[in-house]
Amino acid sequence: MAKQGSQRPDGRANNELRPVRLTPGFFRYAEGSLLIEVGETRVACAVSVEEKVPPWLLGKGRGWVTAEYAMLPRATHSRNARESARGHLGGRTHEIQRLIGRALRPAVNLTALGERTMTIDCDVLQADGGTRTAAVTGAYLAMKLAIARLMQDGILSTSPLRMAVAAVSVGIVAGQPRLDLCYEEDSKADVDFNVVMTSAGEYVEVQGTAEGKPFTADAMIDLLALAQTGIQELLAMGEALTA
Repeated sequence: MAKQGSQRPDGRANNELRPVRLTPGFFRYAEGSLLIEVGETRVACAVSVEEKVPPWLLGKGRGWVTAEYAMLPRATHSRNARESARGHLGGRTHEIQRLIGRALRPAVNLTALGERTMTIDCDVLQADGGTRTAAVTGAYLAMKLAIARLMQDGILSTSPLRMAVAAVSVGIVAGQPRLDLCYEEDSKADVDFNVVMTSAGEYVEVQGTAEGKPFTADAMIDLLALAQTGIQELLAMGEALTA
């Protein structure tokens, strides 16, 4: 991607992703797993497949895809207590879990999956901004790896995948639209977007907030276009990994 010149904390151009590293098979026992590293953010994603569905899907011939998200206590600059120790999940965790599930389900033909549940666990090992978007991208790739294994084992005869999915953050920092915000940028952004898109170029979800100065329609269009360029890069990386 061509550099446009900017004063970002890590020296990137405004339209440049952080370095991305994808490590498949991160967990030995999961049907599919992957460690995704986006800059200093690291998220481990593991897929578990069960031959059952939630009660409300019994007998309907369809499967289900769901996700859980957690952050290790020292994934951040100071220790956060485990939510299991508190006895309940926080609102942010609930929100991100639902986002990941919503992002993945359009990518899967649930009828072709059969009466099975795929649960994707996304655990943040280290956080430096963009954990939810890294989790979406990593969860999709881990799910694709799990489906390949199910086909190899003869459990599935055809792939239920309809399309690929990836996600990235964009924002306006110091008056400049920037791709893939690190924590330092995210913490002082005037506008912050999380964008999930498919390989067909369609949006699954757009979360946009004015943290400081409100944004215009033109600014939003620019941010969505910037997000699309980053997502296309992520999709290409994922395709190369799982081809």
